[in-house]
Order: sequence, then C-alpha cells, then structure tokens
Amino acid sequence: MLNDFRCDLLLSDARYLSPDMTIVSGKAIAVKDGQILDIVDQDACAYQAETVLSGSRLLWMPGLVDGHLHTSQQLLRGRLLDEKPVIWKRVNVPFESRLDEESSRLSAELAAMEMISCGTTGFVDAGGKYPEIYAEVYQGAGLRGCLSVMTNDNPFCPESLRAPSVPAAVDRLRAMKSALTGLLKPIYSVTTPTAVSEELLRAVFQAAAEDGVPVETHMNEYASEVTDFLERYGERPFLWLEKEGLLAAPMTAPHCIFLSQEEIAVMARRQVRAAHCPFSNCGKGVPPTPQLLAAGVPVGLGTDGSAHGGLDLFREMRLFRGVMNVTRGVSTADSCVMPAETLLKMATQGGAAALMEPGLGMIEKGAPADLIAVDTGAPHLWPTQNLVHTLVESAGGADVRHSIVNGNLLMKDRELLTIDRERVRREAEALFEKQPWLRSWK
Repeated sequence: MLNDFRCDLLLSDARYLSPDMTIVSGKAIAVKDGQILDIVDQDACAYQAETVLSGSRLLWMPGLVDGHLHTSQQLLRGRLLDEKPVIWKRVNVPFESRLDEESSRLSAELAAMEMISCGTTGFVDAGGKYPEIYAEVYQGAGLRGCLSVMTNDNPFCPESLRAPSVPAAVDRLRAMKSALTGLLKPIYSVTTPTAVSEELLRAVFQAAAEDGVPVETHMNEYASEVTDFLERYGERPFLWLEKEGLLAAPMTAPHCIFLSQEEIAVMARRQVRAAHCPFSNCGKGVPPTPQLLAAGVPVGLGTDGSAHGGLDLFREMRLFRGVMNVTRGVSTADSCVMPAETLLKMATQGGAAALMEPGLGMIEKGAPADLIAVDTGAPHLWPTQNLVHTLVESAGGADVRHSIVNGNLLMKDRELLTIDRERVRREAEALFEKQPWLRSWK
C-alpha cells in the first residue's frame, strides 16, 4: 500500500498558479515519471519522495516557453541595439554564417544556462547550421524544445547557410528530424517567405505535411516584407499560403506584426500559433494581439534570441504590457487591454501550444511536470495585494528558485544541476580570445 504513495518528487505545502491564472494554496504536488501524478490538500497528503521541495514563500507555476529563439545568436549579445534595419540581413545572417561547431556548441550551452536560470523550460528554435550539436547540449541540459535547420536558397545568402538545392534542403531537414529524441522534437523551417524561392517554400511546407512535422517561418515581421510578398505573389502571406494549400501542417509564426483582418481569420481557421517578440519588435511595429486572441489564435511570447536583450520572458511580459497599453489601450481608454492573466497565459500556455505536448503549460493532474518556483519573498515582490499582478509588474528571471522539466530538477536554489556554469564561462571567454572576430565583428 505504501508504494501507492511513492513519487519521484514532492512539492510540499505548495502555492501554485492554476490554469485559470488564480493562486491555489495549501496543496501538495506529487510528481512521478515526468508527470504531475496528483495534487492533494497538504493536510491529507500521504505521498512520500526522496526529494521534497518546500518553502512558504515559493510560488509554483508552469515553466515559461520561449516561442521564438535563435540559439545561434547567443554570442551576438549587445551587437544589435541601435542598429539600423534590416538587422537580420545586414548583421544576423552574416554573423551566423561564420560560426563553427565549437562556437555553436558554446552558443547552445550559454542559451541553456540562461533559459534555465530565467525560468524557461521549453523553446522553439528558429534553426542554425548545427541543430544536432544544439540537440546534444539541450538534451544534456534537460530542456524541452523544437529544433530546425536554417533553410535558405537565396543566392545572396552566405554559402555556408545556403542550401545547394531544394531536394538537398528537404533531405537536410529530414536528417535533422531523425537525429532528435526525447524531449526534443523537429520543426521544419525556412528563413522567411520573401528570402527564399517559391520552390523551396512549397517544398518545406509540403514535406512538413507529409512527415507529420510542424512548420515555422518568420511571418509579417516588417511592413516591407509584406509589400515584397504582395508584389511577388499577388496576395498577403497567410492568404497565399492557405490558397495554395500549404497550411496542412501545424504552423508556428514568429512576430506576426503586420496582419490584415483576413489573415487573422486564416490564422484562426488553421490554428496557426503566433509568437510575439516584444523587445525585438518594438522598433518594427505593434501586433494586433487583442484581435488575434479574440479570434481564438494561440499566441505565445518569444525573445528572438539573446542578441535582442536576453532570454528573460518575465521582462518580455512586462514590456509587452506597456507596449499594449500605450498603443492599444490609450486609443480606446482601456487600461486593461492586456491583463496580467492574459500575459501569463501567453508566456506559459500560449508558448506551450507550439510544442504540441498535451497539458504542457498548466499545473494539473496528468500534465507534464515542467514547473518553476518563484521566490516571492524578495523586497520587490512582497508584500502584495495581488500576486498575479505583481508577477507581471515586478518579477524577473532572477527570482526563479527552482526549475523542473519532465520531472527532473535542472536548477535547485539557483544552482544549475545539469550544466557547469563556470566551465561554460571559461570556455566562452577563451573562445572570444581565440576568435577575435566574435567581439569585434561588423
């Protein structure tokens, strides 16, 4: 009988953020085999575990999911601020084309360290030259995510990133898919629809549908890209994709700033998952998020990678609240145009939708045990009359005390358990000395 109450991990005397974004107190959360086994009243808890985590000032919440990340830009931190557009063409792609296997591995290790430290437990990566290297790092770190290859056939793209042919590009994606296991899943990707040939665009979307793999590409990020697409194809991007039958596979669409009402309707019909990147997008435009949510489009948040200010999704929530108030709330005298509860859902459930794991992003019985604990005892978080509001107003990644993915502890009491912080720091510093172009790149 005692074995019926054994679990791998027990969160004792727990407060947690429920799926409806309210705070529940006085519970015990039992974790076993990577899932939330049970949630019971603390007073009636009979569960036992070798590892028990408790703390009266902790708030357990679903792990955050970065809906759009560029692992390959981790070493580009600090380079993009105040740059003139279009940054990805002038800076990002040329930089990434020079990365080798050593620098790519360190990029992934640095990204893994930062995500775990900031409370991010899952991610969708936009693709790089060496996704298999990223996979080794992320698997060892214990994170959950989707990986892809940067797929481009534009003649102006650097040769090291350019696919030699459309069939070769699809073969490369399929080889990457075969190499991923465990908590890492494939996602097929093209850089952006206006940067690749129509043949490649069609081939990647069709291969995704044939292989049962989701597809991802930057969408409607710049007004000029929408105009370019209209000139080339005679339709706005989402309308053309639907018209051509290319939205058969589940799709994640980072950015989604410049959308027409017809495109929002397409996204709702096809359940395209949008991923806004507030800090990165501030210099480009403001997405019609209230309309997307009202239409039933799943919306998550992304960082767009460390080069755009870091991987802290708490910061992205707070910034996005301000952006929405100024641009959408002021014009309608609606100071609650983007409620705290909505932002938390976007950072958890909205981002988790792109990973297509049932129950992910919620704390409930049977859900994957991807959880973080926020220490609410810090002076900037306590006392509070509404903890949900305070999380959005004042919390940051540094307030995350514990991190759990698939039932495994990745960080305990701010100590990383699956990656050697000091080793990675030393190797990154040595790499900058060994490859001076990394710190002086233009």
